[in-house]
Amino acid sequence: MVRLPLTPEQLAAGRRLGGLLRTARAGADPDAVAAAAGISAETLRKIETGRIPSPGFGTVVRLCAALDIPVADAAAVWNAPESDRDDLAG
Repeated sequence: MVRLPLTPEQLAAGRRLGGLLRTARAGADPDAVAAAAGISAETLRKIETGRIPSPGFGTVVRLCAALDIPVADAAAVWNAPESDRDDLAG
């Protein structure tokens, strides 16, 4: 099955999610956070910068656990209403 290209809306949601995770990491060692989430530090950097705008659900769950943030917060940032999106961009 061919994956459809992400829409501009999905790309923007990925950037918001990356911003949330980057803010939550707040100076914590990226290597340690990545290891705790079971991903590479490079993958963490790509998610935080929006170069992986649609990470797998399990990856998001593990990152939220490693950063001690509720998965619901990540979902809220991803689904933010248009009026709130600039405030959540990170």
